Amino acid sequence: MFTGIIEELGQIERIDHTADAARLTIRGPLVVDGVGHGDSIAVQGVCLTVVERTPDTFTADVMKQTLTMSTLSDARIGSPVNLERAALVGGRLGGHIVQGHIDGTSTVLVITPGEAWRVLRFSVSARLAKLVVDKGSIAIDGVSLTVSNISPATEASQWFEVSLIPETLAATTLGGLAVGDRVNIETDILARHIERMLALSAAALPSQASPPEPQHATAPRSAS
Repeated sequence: MFTGIIEELGQIERIDHTADAARLTIRGPLVVDGVGHGDSIAVQGVCLTVVERTPDTFTADVMKQTLTMSTLSDARIGSPVNLERAALVGGRLGGHIVQGHIDGTSTVLVITPGEAWRVLRFSVSARLAKLVVDKGSIAIDGVSLTVSNISPATEASQWFEVSLIPETLAATTLGGLAVGDRVNIETDILARHIERMLALSAAALPSQASPPEPQHATAPRSAS
């Protein structure tokens, strides 16, 4: 479990590809401190398990499904990545509950610069649009953010916006995004649970049976 508050801007040092997976070695001297074999680190918002570590790097395996669902399939040596260790019980929850289980990817549609802030608009699929609400939480490349605007429900192509402060722009990879770039997104876990409960409740409702056909009375037979 993570909070979406990025601890370190790391860098991919090595990529070993196999037929259906990849092994990433990532430099992050801060996040490997106190981390052991089997611990979790979020990389661009994707929860990965540490299989090897040095004082400055850690290595993790990325399975095919994760490569398909996330931007880690586009990873290159030297690419910067957002890093966060799993949250400590009893620590401050500065962001929101982030699992590191990516829902999919979005594309940067528009970047609106401001004097201090920067507003980014992202595409969102129809499948995920219902899980994104105005002033709700969303994780983009592992960064906990507040949704500042959403598209009308009637709009054919759905989108959402976030407003980034200078600290977020400087301390994460979001400051280097350009129009057309892909990002990993994770919607709010509470929204996902509610969607599932509503779907199961709707499926459990009895189907609307056809009304019974009227019974036509028959004339009594005369006695013979």
